[in-house]
Amino acid sequence: MKKTSLRANPKADSVRMTGSTPGESNPDAMILLHGVVKRFANAAGEFTVLKGVDLTINRGEFVSIVGKSGSGKSTLLNMVTGIDHPTEGQVVVNGKDIYTGVTESQRSKWRGKNLGIVFQFFQLLPTLTLLENVMLPMDFVDMYDFDERPKRAMELLELVGLEKFAYKLPVLVSTGQQQLAAIARAVACDPPLLVADEPTGNLDTRSSDTIIKLFEGFVAQGKTVVMVTHDPSLTSRTHRNIIISDGETIDETVSKCLPQLRHRHMLQFTKIAEERIYQPGETIIARDQSVDHFFMIRKGEVDVVLLDEKNQEYIISHLGRGEFFGELELLRGGKSIANVRAGGAQPVEVVYVPRADFVRVMDESPVTVEAIGKIVQERLEQRRIADHRAGNR
Repeated sequence: MKKTSLRANPKADSVRMTGSTPGESNPDAMILLHGVVKRFANAAGEFTVLKGVDLTINRGEFVSIVGKSGSGKSTLLNMVTGIDHPTEGQVVVNGKDIYTGVTESQRSKWRGKNLGIVFQFFQLLPTLTLLENVMLPMDFVDMYDFDERPKRAMELLELVGLEKFAYKLPVLVSTGQQQLAAIARAVACDPPLLVADEPTGNLDTRSSDTIIKLFEGFVAQGKTVVMVTHDPSLTSRTHRNIIISDGETIDETVSKCLPQLRHRHMLQFTKIAEERIYQPGETIIARDQSVDHFFMIRKGEVDVVLLDEKNQEYIISHLGRGEFFGELELLRGGKSIANVRAGGAQPVEVVYVPRADFVRVMDESPVTVEAIGKIVQERLEQRRIADHRAGNR
């Protein structure tokens, strides 16, 4: 990419963040959503729940989806599971477009073999034993020999620690045990994808931890797990955390760099931010240059470099994915105190927002300003120590 000054022409080599365009040719993708829109109509009129969502989830990932009530996260899950239909857009799961030219009956059969669903309220049939509940998906899609199904169901109940309760009805076991049975049922047909909607919402901490450990075990086996949750202690254990706000997904670089921001502010940054790729060694910000943007690192490494009295370079800090720079100058004013350049051997991808928008959002988010302020102090201390060492060379 051609090298330009962001201060002089911030849009010259940048592109608006519109998300990736998924397609069936991506072999690593388990879930591909492109331009997914969902509208509902009622007596009050029509309203849009999902507003052109683009999303890619790769095979073997453990992903959490979060958002406020009414943000659209459960509707998004329904698009992936085939329970509901998108008004517009494409949904590809495990290499198959699950809506175009597919009947309800075909989609139901496909779901039984490719997808395991764990509901918040378990959805176990009350008149069947736990063993019979786990066998049910195998019966539905006619998977495994008839005589093999009880054995497999028992093995799955052993996996979740319920073999002693196999012949009990759901009402005779605890809520945590019911959810464990529901998980055993969800993986009965060995699906490559497991989708869970608030699977720990009605459970205590110990039961929740057991559930997450099971999910982690499935991921270690190569399965993909997508979980809707409100619990921040669970999102910290997933590979990715996708936030949905007002029917739109928030850029993951923005949410990772500025987790204290309100979701509406994250969404604002997502809409206005632009991205750019710098080649190894390329200068991003020059010392004594006015800084007009706040930068967030999506991929790669960035070096913050100073010169000593002998005009020799020394690196005062390395920054990586999910970190940011430019905040000191934007919050305190003045020009850059160091050179910032792409480090490492690979290109660096950054996302940036203009000074005015950064300052406006910071004025509305004192918690974020406080968190960034601590980082500013740490970096100033790093510079003080680096200057001292350089002076003693």
